[in-house]
Amino acid sequence: MILDRYLVRQFLPIFVVASAMFVLLLSIIDLFANLIRYLNYEVPFAQIMKISLFFLPKSFSYALPISLLFASAYTLGDLYARNELTSIFSSGIPFWRFSLPLVFIGVFVSIFSFFFDDTIVIPTMKVKNGLTRHFLQQQSAQSNSDIVIKARNGQLIYSVDYYDHAAHILNGISIVEQDSRGEFISLVRSQRATWTGEYWNLINPIIYYWDNDILRSRLLPPTEEYREQPDIFMRHAVKADELPVMQERLLVQDLKAAGLPFIEAQADLYHRFSFATVSLIVMILSISMGGRFRKNILLMSLLASLSAAVVFYVMEMITMMMAKLGYIPTIIGAWFPVVVFIAIGLLLLRGAKT
Repeated sequence: MILDRYLVRQFLPIFVVASAMFVLLLSIIDLFANLIRYLNYEVPFAQIMKISLFFLPKSFSYALPISLLFASAYTLGDLYARNELTSIFSSGIPFWRFSLPLVFIGVFVSIFSFFFDDTIVIPTMKVKNGLTRHFLQQQSAQSNSDIVIKARNGQLIYSVDYYDHAAHILNGISIVEQDSRGEFISLVRSQRATWTGEYWNLINPIIYYWDNDILRSRLLPPTEEYREQPDIFMRHAVKADELPVMQERLLVQDLKAAGLPFIEAQADLYHRFSFATVSLIVMILSISMGGRFRKNILLMSLLASLSAAVVFYVMEMITMMMAKLGYIPTIIGAWFPVVVFIAIGLLLLRGAKT
């Protein structure tokens, strides 16, 4: 326990400094990547700083794995350079047991990062994207046109010309009802429908139906039959990375039920879970690199952590792009880099000094 506490005390200050450094670096990169657009639209300086402030949680989420890798690799390398690891090995303590606190930290940070992304990063990124769209005069995706939604196991098909998310109004709505065999029952058309909180109130609806092989029509009396939630018309229009995990899972289900493209949203859903394991992966990598650097420890640890991060993110970007394009299954696109780096870490760990 004494050695465990000692290792953690050596690790934490370096991790805090590294996190601050990488968060600052990522925030500056995002700021300069959008600075020209901000200047072109004459966005006030205070609003630019506000947008950057809301990007800080996302920067911290990206910086966590890199900071863990750097801090743990530097800590172990520094201990080895001071011959402290040699003393520990001479006392009969194996390297895997000495490094176990770092593994526990990796597991804890992986769990923390998943919930941190879901509860903090997603809402702040939604605000950041909303501010960016507002000041750069970009149209929000929550109110969309030409929406087609299937409901009740495909027995109701909604076709909406335009959905006003803020007012919860469907404009130019057509509702096709069919039986379980897919045969036509009726068509309801209305210029507008408003959400009452429990059901859609259709304005002057007309229903078309077959009567003895004759297509007839009549005014549809007020009805409370159509109770599909407004979110079902919004979820397929919003960006998947702006939704919590539970809502994104519903988004994938909605897209599948509506017959709309869902592969991109499904890949992003799997990526939420795979990305959370990165902290554990980098801990395995850092332990496997522990003791390999005896000179220029700071520089070598920094280069190793940045190189590993670049390779991982590039591989992840490629596999996710292939998954979203349908070349490979979405679950493989999300988890393949994770499996590869775990295998690399275990192979390096076999050759680590003990």
